[in-house]
Amino acid sequence: MSLRNLVLVLLMMISAHQAMSIAFTSRILHRFSEEMKALRVSRSTNTSVRVSWPEKGSMEYYQELVSGDFQRQKMKLGSRFQLLFPSEGSKTIALGNDFGWLHYAWIDIGTPSVSFLVALDAGSDLLWIPCDCIQCAPLSASYYGSLDKDLNEYRPSSSSTSKHISCSHNLCESGQSCQSPKQSCPYVIDYLTENTSSSGLLIQDVLHLSSGCENSSNCTIQAPVVLGCGMKQSGGYLSGVAPDGLFGLGLGEISVLSSLAKEGLVQNSFSLCFNEDGSGRIFFGDEGPASQQMTSFVLLDGKYEAYIVGVEACCIGNSCLEQTSFKALIDSGTSFTYLPEEVYENVVMEFDKRLNTTSTVTFKGYPWKYCYKISADAMPKVPSVTLLFPLNNSFVVHDPVFPIYGDQGLAGFCFAVLPTDGDIGILGRKLTIKLHDWIQDGI
Repeated sequence: MSLRNLVLVLLMMISAHQAMSIAFTSRILHRFSEEMKALRVSRSTNTSVRVSWPEKGSMEYYQELVSGDFQRQKMKLGSRFQLLFPSEGSKTIALGNDFGWLHYAWIDIGTPSVSFLVALDAGSDLLWIPCDCIQCAPLSASYYGSLDKDLNEYRPSSSSTSKHISCSHNLCESGQSCQSPKQSCPYVIDYLTENTSSSGLLIQDVLHLSSGCENSSNCTIQAPVVLGCGMKQSGGYLSGVAPDGLFGLGLGEISVLSSLAKEGLVQNSFSLCFNEDGSGRIFFGDEGPASQQMTSFVLLDGKYEAYIVGVEACCIGNSCLEQTSFKALIDSGTSFTYLPEEVYENVVMEFDKRLNTTSTVTFKGYPWKYCYKISADAMPKVPSVTLLFPLNNSFVVHDPVFPIYGDQGLAGFCFAVLPTDGDIGILGRKLTIKLHDWIQDGI
């Protein structure tokens, strides 16, 4: 029993014992009465700050009352929708090497709506799209082999529902660098991949979503969200990765997920599931099937700031290895999986030993250290990789390799895991194709 529950039980027991000898009375006070004002002033811990109190009958007075009513309605009614998904459909797609091996979805933004093909990234918070471009990736379909239409650039001036976010806004993290609080809020995000970033201005506009209901007139929702007007991209974002924007699915207040929950539209959760063929689906507010296995997220520096899980051990075949426990970030926006250096060495050495082959080779242009050449009559049996989670939960990665093709077809394969500095690993897209069907997303 938690301490909180124990205290609650004790308070209930005390109340029960004293019920015969204590009589309780109550009075209803208006929230803006003089008695409430005096009570609020007496409870204020900062005497230098004047307690704001609207004048009765003023516009501020009624705005405060209406705002309180809306908040109470959200608390009573809960979420308006069981789940939501992009207005163009819940389908996600994988576009292969041309697009960095990530998963994408079509979304509609603004009024009139404009479509964007955004990469889905559980490792970051902000939704940004190419906008009033100074330095952006090519958007012509002819530049990419797997597109049948051009990608779009967002122009806030062309959307009647767009609003600039000022430097005084609570979501503006760069406010201190602004010359004026009324100035448009700038943003700069540096990503894990070296020299890869997005920068521009924060904008508010509407994201078009669907609830999937049968009454078409009430199925579409225009949800106000904060997004990045990505004026300048660098690194991987100029060479095929997320050329039309990135949809951050993280826990931060600026994320679309947090906005939808605050508006009372859906619960603060989502599901992102992939199939072996690269297809998938995404739902906001979904908690997944009741039959699924799940593991809890863990704190990082005392906070839930990202989708961090605890891996207790790694197993190769039927052998679970010592000194292979680590914390890992679930990140659909990273192509492959990264293990802390010591864990990586233990895992790849055991994998290499279990593979029982001496044909280790290097394939030019590929980053992996442990690669193997194969022939038609000597395909080795690839051992499974299993991740052990708390409460005896386990997840088996049956195919932990990346195939390498040559002129004559399949030439070999590599163990698709890389080392990383620090003690936080990353479970990337190659693994989360399977893992997102197993683990609970959201909180």
